[in-house]
Amino acid sequence: MKIEHQLSTSRKQKPSYDNLEFGKIYTDHMFIMDYTAGIGWHDARIVPYQPITLDPAAAVFHYGQTVFEGLKAYLTKDEEILLFRPEKNIQRLNRSNDRLCIPQLDEEFALQALKELITVDREWIPSAEGTSLYIRPFIIATQPYLGVAPSKKFQFIIILSPVGAYYKEGINPVKIAVERQFVRAAVGGTGNAKTGGNYSGSLKAQEVAEAAGYSQVLWLDGKENKNIEEVGSMNIFFKINGEVVTPELNGSILEGVTRSSIIQLLQHWDIPVVERKISIDELYEAYKAGFLEEAFGTGTAAVISPVGELFWQGEKLLINNGETGELSKKLYDTLTGIQTGKVEDPFGWTVKVYEMAKTF
Repeated sequence: MKIEHQLSTSRKQKPSYDNLEFGKIYTDHMFIMDYTAGIGWHDARIVPYQPITLDPAAAVFHYGQTVFEGLKAYLTKDEEILLFRPEKNIQRLNRSNDRLCIPQLDEEFALQALKELITVDREWIPSAEGTSLYIRPFIIATQPYLGVAPSKKFQFIIILSPVGAYYKEGINPVKIAVERQFVRAAVGGTGNAKTGGNYSGSLKAQEVAEAAGYSQVLWLDGKENKNIEEVGSMNIFFKINGEVVTPELNGSILEGVTRSSIIQLLQHWDIPVVERKISIDELYEAYKAGFLEEAFGTGTAAVISPVGELFWQGEKLLINNGETGELSKKLYDTLTGIQTGKVEDPFGWTVKVYEMAKTF
């Protein structure tokens, strides 16, 4: 399928990249492609960034049939544009599509569309330390129908946003509250799909945590309310007595691309790392025994976010004296170094945008 280009004749003023916030500024263009049952995906186009016009009865408004992804483009010192494992994000998008009854995308074409859009808006990629171009592909159900059934019409859209650090703390440790009242997801639900309902359902707990001075919440499992699952926007890792532990994927935990990369890095360094169930009680006992050495979250937005404090049953668990741990810092420096081309990539994770994209 050919991608049509309707380029903007009035370009936006670019912001200062020194103090970029996350997800507040958007580039000049967006990608759109439509789906109609019986026809398939069609009318792929890059157009000026603009509002979306939908029927008030569009299924996405009423039944939440929507999925999304998040990845980043980085500008190297040689002015090359790098993506980090983008094929994994497109594959995960299709897994989310399957769970939400959304038609599958041609993964090669979706990646090509993403690269073409980045190429068109390449001047928006910031070069300051810690910045990147955030990429948000998403699919929404657009059929105007109030019956509870899978939509027969969709739009696949990609937008771009130059960003700085996700957390205002940056690489400095964040404080996280362990959640006991609310549940994010349960096995058999949509926890392992990247869909909007998972996030809207988490907002109340996050609001309560923020009011108490915490950046995020740590979710426990939905059945027994004791096994650790993930943080609102990140997977979670703990270094306990020399071994790194992360909750095993169980159907209700999002399979993070950064999570997978961290596990591979640790194995590459011969650092013991295991994926298994870990309860909040086990973690608490490890803390009381002095074995909990570090904790950190992983995700596309924050990359690595050290956890300096956990709040659990009225007690503040101070981890590594509230400071960034040695392993967390090494992982952050290595992964961001690979992503930006400053550190050798022994895994073949990075992809140059221009290898497939046209030059305009």
